[in-house]
Amino acid sequence: MESSREAATMSSNSGHVALENVDIQTEIFGDDGLLRSGLKLNHLRMIVAIEDSGQISAAAEALNISQPAASRMLSEMETIVKTPLYERVARGVVLTTFGEALARRARKIMLELREASREIAELRSGKGGSVFIGAVTAPAMSLVVPAIKQIRTALPGIEVNIQVETSNVLARELLAARHDFVISRIPDDLNPRLFEVQEIGVERACLIVRSGHPLLQKGVATMADLTEYDWVFQPPGTLLRRTIEDMFLSRGVAVPENIVNTSSLLLTCAIICQTDAIAPIAIDVAHFLAAQRSRASDVRVLPIDFEINVRPYSLITARERALPPSARLLYDLVLAESRKGGT
Repeated sequence: MESSREAATMSSNSGHVALENVDIQTEIFGDDGLLRSGLKLNHLRMIVAIEDSGQISAAAEALNISQPAASRMLSEMETIVKTPLYERVARGVVLTTFGEALARRARKIMLELREASREIAELRSGKGGSVFIGAVTAPAMSLVVPAIKQIRTALPGIEVNIQVETSNVLARELLAARHDFVISRIPDDLNPRLFEVQEIGVERACLIVRSGHPLLQKGVATMADLTEYDWVFQPPGTLLRRTIEDMFLSRGVAVPENIVNTSSLLLTCAIICQTDAIAPIAIDVAHFLAAQRSRASDVRVLPIDFEINVRPYSLITARERALPPSARLLYDLVLAESRKGGT
């Protein structure tokens, strides 16, 4: 009887050991199951390119391969993960829930590889490395420029890459891992849980016109004075434009009809200096332009009887994405600059 019980106990224990081994194997090997099934780096690049472009042809072009080769890669991926990753729609393709999950992880992997490459290059060269940031115009002028002056003292060899664009563009560039951090706002159509946000300032805007503009002779312009002139706006849906349009509507004044849309500050200034058009821009930028010894000095701030305050902007990073040391230093310097303005 004792031997039978002992045998049963040993059998039971061996069963537990076997189960534990299975659990351990699952824990150890489960995460790389896709790799053992044949998932490759180019597959990850492809799923990210598909999510970014929504078209197989565009994804193929981004990877510098033919469209049939891209289609084969997608088929290989679906075989590996054993589930559909995309669906065809009228204008291209959209990722399924499974495809979105894979793309999200793939993007993080690609980012980590980029950071590894950056870190190795920094160690090899002994320089400060590279930082990739984006900013809307006002804080680019008032915060980023002073911060760059300081970081060049701490890291003389650093390379700073700056994109000045609208918040709609910058937030998506951040999610696509093309920026370390951005100074902007989170667009209404993006999930705020994707970001870490540190509010740092309110953008004050003004209206600019050319030197000699008829409204400058009046002294102080009202909202009603503005509708008969041409306007240069940022593209539809951008925050500064919506702010101005809402101000017209809230005062019962007709929104201007003769409009040129552009996100280019240079083109905005060119139009302003050669016509009687009006444009809204950040006050810091307007003061900078008016101080230059060039045709840009033809720009004047139009006195108005109302204020233009745009929604606060923030330092924004992607959630669960650590900043590399050089980017962290620049981030901290920008934050410090913003606090100087608040004191």
